[in-house]
Amino acid sequence: MTDKNANIPDSGLSEGMKGFIAHLIELRDRLLRAVLAIIVLMVMLFPWASELFHAFATPVLNSLPEGQSMIATGAISPFFIPLKLAALAAVFIAMPYLLYQLWAFIAPGLYQHERRLAMPLIVSSSVLFYIGAGFAYFIVIPAVFHFMGMFAPEGVSFMPDIGSYLDFSLTLFFTFGLAFEVPVAVVLLSVIGVVTPDQLAEKRRYAILVAFIIGAIFTPPDILSQFMLAIPVWMLYELGILVARMMLRDKAKRAKEEEAEEQGLLPAAGAAAALPATAGDDDQPPAPEGEAAFRPLTADEMDDELARAEEEERRLSQGESTPQDPGENPAGHQEDEAPEATPPHLRDDRNTSLQDPDRKD
Repeated sequence: MTDKNANIPDSGLSEGMKGFIAHLIELRDRLLRAVLAIIVLMVMLFPWASELFHAFATPVLNSLPEGQSMIATGAISPFFIPLKLAALAAVFIAMPYLLYQLWAFIAPGLYQHERRLAMPLIVSSSVLFYIGAGFAYFIVIPAVFHFMGMFAPEGVSFMPDIGSYLDFSLTLFFTFGLAFEVPVAVVLLSVIGVVTPDQLAEKRRYAILVAFIIGAIFTPPDILSQFMLAIPVWMLYELGILVARMMLRDKAKRAKEEEAEEQGLLPAAGAAAALPATAGDDDQPPAPEGEAAFRPLTADEMDDELARAEEEERRLSQGESTPQDPGENPAGHQEDEAPEATPPHLRDDRNTSLQDPDRKD
């Protein structure tokens, strides 16, 4: 996300409030870009609004009885309905760009693994929505209007109003587009761990019931359109379970491979850690037996040696002798040997107090 903190004036706000305002500024910029894109497309499509509406109404016109057509009952419907359709077509065409703006806003706040999961979900949900809207346009709408035209009473001309048709078609577009998102919802719930594919398979009968209820609520009150919504939702539910099982199987396989790699690296790391202690450093050959291994001096030891050398040089320059370490003899001299003790039978004790009573020791 773009850093907007530098553009916020320092008015005593805390860092948290500055960050919140920066997010609002970023959201404003993304919304302005999205609205601007829709306006530009709407202006480009408006000159062809009539041709656009004719293409949009083709499924109905082909399904009406011969000689019948659509009508406009409102005073401003001939102008307002094509304009409204141009705006909705602009949103429909700009949907990839709108999703990109949404992704650009939320992506900086996601972790790497969340980004890898979010992008396929956004792309697949967009594609499924377009497929659902196309299914409603090419299959459902023609079938529904053909079915309704068959039951028109005698003497009644079946001529749908263009405003009513636009509202009805948009309802079907969004209903089928959102219904075709079932695989995305199933896969997402399985990946994040809310449910498992086996649990979804066990609840299949409830999912089928919900699909028919949705078809009864959001489609025209005829059994055909209800089945045309419920059966695809059921099939997409089964497809979502299949895809979720495949993804979880691949995830478990990758986890096992990573665990095996970690277990394989641990013994190698232990052997590498023990190698310097047994074989010595590769850069320094082992010391011969009976000799101490070479060890470099530390900084303190080097300072002591330097001070000792300077002190010795000073003594030599002053003519003083170099002090010797205790127990060390000067060069070229040997210690005088101690005189040997006189044996007792050769000792003369006459000079002691025992031989001379007048002597006092």
